Amino acid sequence: MTTQTARLNLSRYLRREPAMLAILTLAAIFFFLTVTGISRIFHAQQDALAARWSERGVNDLNAHRYDAAIPEFRAALLYSRDDFDFRLGLAQALMGLHRTAEAYTYLINLWGRRPENGLVNVELARVAAERGETDQALRYYHNAIYANWPSGQESQARETRFELVAYLLKINAKAQAESELISLAAYLGDDATQQTRLGEQFLRIQDNERALAAFRRTLTADAHNPAALAGAGTAAYDLGRYPLAQRYLEQAVAATPSDYVINDRLKIATRVLEMDPFRRQIRAAQRDRNVVAAFAAAGERLKACPVAASYAAPGNGRQDLAAAWAKLKPQVAESGLRRDPDLVNSAMDLVFKIERQASEWCGTPTTTDSALLLIAKLHEGS
Repeated sequence: MTTQTARLNLSRYLRREPAMLAILTLAAIFFFLTVTGISRIFHAQQDALAARWSERGVNDLNAHRYDAAIPEFRAALLYSRDDFDFRLGLAQALMGLHRTAEAYTYLINLWGRRPENGLVNVELARVAAERGETDQALRYYHNAIYANWPSGQESQARETRFELVAYLLKINAKAQAESELISLAAYLGDDATQQTRLGEQFLRIQDNERALAAFRRTLTADAHNPAALAGAGTAAYDLGRYPLAQRYLEQAVAATPSDYVINDRLKIATRVLEMDPFRRQIRAAQRDRNVVAAFAAAGERLKACPVAASYAAPGNGRQDLAAAWAKLKPQVAESGLRRDPDLVNSAMDLVFKIERQASEWCGTPTTTDSALLLIAKLHEGS
């Protein structure tokens, strides 16, 4: 081959080379785009399937159909293995069936990824509570309360604190429960429903002053709320504020006449107000009538339960309450009380001893007997 021919061939090759490169480049781009498109379609299908299974899982989880939710979340994880929410949903469903050990494996892994997540901390608190690990449970509950909850889920912190209070009451940690409720009260505002819940929890720990304040806050916004009326009446009753208790309990009974507990409490509170001879501004004649009625009621209590007749008096051996009642009876009349006002205290002191003794030995008291016990408590030490 001559030099000239070689040059011609090289010239032709060089002219064809850009065209070949362009064709090869276009082919590569085409195949790349095709593969990318197919990959995107595949991943989109995977994501769609994961979302579909997850949606079913969430619906069943919210409906407490845990048996159905577990395989649905597992199916979602087949298409998106590391999805945080899918794993959390599966853990919650496992917790719903009390499969605590399995749930814990997922939860502790999720906590390692997002230790500030409120839901993860709540579930871990429940695991620890179920295992009896009180310190761990409290730690996780507090983590959840002060977690960064997503927008729209801020109320979860409040619900978590209510759940923590319930747990503390379950383990009889009333002082800690009270502390949590006091903290919670600062964040509830004037929401009637939440203030009622707060009042009910304060009642459970016998913090009646704060319970009454919470119920009254509810009634400021919703004056006819039956639960708040009953709660306020109960708190006032337990505080010995019987005029206030009567007012709230009357309204509660009007709202829910079938509530026999509130009905009984109203009857007793009313009886206290009717029978208390030591009420302020009561007229002497009414006082004397009350003493006579109370003394007679104590006598009937002794007749119904003779075992209460013997009273162990500190430092004085045993006293025969029946004999003491019989000895004092002729004097306890309106005329005798007018002549000897000091007899009021003597008569009522014996009434209170009889009622206290009978309450220990004689079973359920009548409404009148219950009222006399409360009157005794109201004036003890005075």
